[in-house]
Amino acid sequence: MTTALITHPDCLNHVTPDGHPERVARLQAVLAALEGEPFDALQRVKAPLAGKAQILRGHPADYFTRVQAMEPTTGWAMLDADTHMSNGSFAAALRAAGANVKAVDMVMSGIVDNAFCAVRPPGHHAETATSMGFCLFGNVVIGAKHALEHHRLSRVAIVDFDVHHGNGTQDLVWNDDRILFASTHQMPLYPGSGAAHETGGSGNVLNIPLPPNADGTALRNAFETAILPALYAQKPEMIFISAGFDAHFADPLANLNFDEDDFAWATLQLKTAAKELCQGRLVSTLEGGYDLDALAASVAAHVNVLME
Repeated sequence: MTTALITHPDCLNHVTPDGHPERVARLQAVLAALEGEPFDALQRVKAPLAGKAQILRGHPADYFTRVQAMEPTTGWAMLDADTHMSNGSFAAALRAAGANVKAVDMVMSGIVDNAFCAVRPPGHHAETATSMGFCLFGNVVIGAKHALEHHRLSRVAIVDFDVHHGNGTQDLVWNDDRILFASTHQMPLYPGSGAAHETGGSGNVLNIPLPPNADGTALRNAFETAILPALYAQKPEMIFISAGFDAHFADPLANLNFDEDDFAWATLQLKTAAKELCQGRLVSTLEGGYDLDALAASVAAHVNVLME
């Protein structure tokens, strides 16, 4: 398999205050983990800046303008209690969304079989007109809507195994029956959404909340009994992964007990589904993961499966 690694140095210029969990060191750890002989075959690609029109597939124009205007010259602007911008954050956010657009284009053209977008800030908490949870724009949804509207696909799916519910993704796709959104996440936990009864405007949302201390067995059960059957029923023409690795047992922000093997297993299930349903078309994007060693090891395991 040919896998693209899409990233950009601008994503390191999004600087958060000292002690903030979503820090530059996260992406540095990810990129270091993807160096060396096992990853020599990756096609390394610089993420372009998403254009305003591409961002507007997910967000209204006044929100785009407001986020752009919030970027400070020095220090930090606080968008909410958890979400900050530094000088350079807006370009980083455009690169993060642009990486998804580029990934879709590369996969659709057949240049690569699949792609991993190693970017920050993350995106799955960004709602239609609200930045929150470290996120500015809905990166994965912007990629998904690019696939639908530019490449004229009919149906796509987003699978999110971050420990936190992707409330932003859910908000952005709630009334879009072309997009299946399936999520495993810890509950109760930030942001408080993601109950099983939240099913979208047309039944296109599938939430599988997991209790604290659930382990990989719970993840596998969720995939086998709910997520994979939903994918095979929808028959997407491309699958997107919101790849958060903060459900790892070592992560400080939550209480699930997954390990690298669990993430690799989930990746293999989605890769197999993509092969059987949509010519292998698969785009994965970094979301959470805050223990640097666990994040690095989990990303390596994830990308290794994409490359196999």
